[in-house]
Amino acid sequence: MDQKVVEAARAAFRAGGNGIVLGACVHGGEAHPEPLITVPLAMMNRHGLIAGATGTGKTKTLQLIAEQLSAAGVPVFLADVKGDMSGVAAPGETGPRVTQRASETGYQWHPTAFPVEFLSLTGAHGAQLRATVSSFGPLLLAKVLGLNETQTSVLALVFKYCDDKGLLLLDLSDLRAVLQHLAGDGASELAEYGGMSKQTVGVLLREMVELEQQGAGKFFGEPEFDLNDLLQVERDGRGLISVLELKDTQDKPALFSTFMMWMLARLYNNLPEAGDLEKPKLVFFFDEAHLLFEGASKDFEEQIERVVRLVRSKGVGVFFITQSPKDIPADILGQLGNRVQHALRAFTPDDEKALRAAARTFPKTTFYDVEETLTTLGIGEALVTVLSPTGAPTPPFVSRMVPPASRMGPLTDAELQQRLANSAQVKEYATAVDRESAREMLTERAAAKAAATAEAERAEMEDAEVAAPARVQERAPASRSRAAKEPPSTFEQILKSPVTRTVAGAITRGLMGALLGGTTRRRRR
Repeated sequence: MDQKVVEAARAAFRAGGNGIVLGACVHGGEAHPEPLITVPLAMMNRHGLIAGATGTGKTKTLQLIAEQLSAAGVPVFLADVKGDMSGVAAPGETGPRVTQRASETGYQWHPTAFPVEFLSLTGAHGAQLRATVSSFGPLLLAKVLGLNETQTSVLALVFKYCDDKGLLLLDLSDLRAVLQHLAGDGASELAEYGGMSKQTVGVLLREMVELEQQGAGKFFGEPEFDLNDLLQVERDGRGLISVLELKDTQDKPALFSTFMMWMLARLYNNLPEAGDLEKPKLVFFFDEAHLLFEGASKDFEEQIERVVRLVRSKGVGVFFITQSPKDIPADILGQLGNRVQHALRAFTPDDEKALRAAARTFPKTTFYDVEETLTTLGIGEALVTVLSPTGAPTPPFVSRMVPPASRMGPLTDAELQQRLANSAQVKEYATAVDRESAREMLTERAAAKAAATAEAERAEMEDAEVAAPARVQERAPASRSRAAKEPPSTFEQILKSPVTRTVAGAITRGLMGALLGGTTRRRRR
């Protein structure tokens, strides 16, 4: 192997200090058996990208970095989309491939298990993750529901109304109760907020029903997951690896990707400023990151960019794992200081365009044709550039990755169930809590209003019953006064008789007819 390449790699990735070992330098297809390629531990909160086509080794790179962070005392959160990361809880198994890779990279490999807690959105494969609707917020909930901008603005209006009225939104039943109230008796209360149409309310309710049918109702409610549980360091000094098992929610990408974004946003909001640390408080891995950005609104992308940019100062590092750098918006991609790029495939014109775009994101180097190198990397090899301790990006070098120390495969069902049965965290979040919230408050308000209406109607009826005898008494003197009058005379009786009225009417009509007729006849003459 060219010694100039080795010396340049040594200069770029200076030995000494704490660091995450990635692998040995490769040039011309040959690996120098010395694990030179490292990431400074202090730079792990400058975020990163692990990218590459399917089957090129991204998951093993994620596992390798996660277990070394744990060994350095840094807690880790990662999502296990395919169900093959649970093996990090068990020691690795010696075999010909592991032995060969350790020899090629000059790495002292020892099988090691790491402290792991399993989390689950359904509660079936780990501690039940829950979030209240209020803390989830309208923007993230709109992403899960697939709402357009107009519907999202209406949802934000509903959240604002609940905040002003002190209505707690803990689960989806609370939000449904508020929507039904505002579409009915409470519609007038929205006048100062701008109002909303019944059609939009109908859309929101239908989307919520669909979400509940997918089982999402389980993770909206209380007790809400305490994010401090992610920051644990074990008694032996190793950081806890929290694995979100997603085998049973693979078909709900918007759900789990948005939930992970909620966790990251909550960490940003809750953690104090930490500045530059010797090692991060937590490193957060977004696997299948493209799912987070598919169909995302501009506001949603801006929120992600803001959180990623600012959460660094809270001591949290974020790594996105996806197939191609183009899956990540440019403004967010620019925030990722560490890059581990596995092989890319270029079978179509679009693939070639993506390849050229990915090559342009790397610093220049005289040792590699970056575009060609990205298509010729072997499984478990990657083009790596990281931030040096001074914050400057290193030149890119091809690295043959060292093998993970933990099991490169999932736990058996029996092993997983045994771990869940002994987990204090699983027991802590097993039982849901339903305290008084918007649904109960609106129900009580409606009951009080109905009782007040019934009381008013009853009082009105009582008043009517009391007033009726008074009206009878008022009419009685008039009757007595009429009775006290003298009876009409014979002449009065004749004038008031029906015969007299008929004759008088006939005389009047005859008299008027004669007058009008006489006048008419005179005019004809």
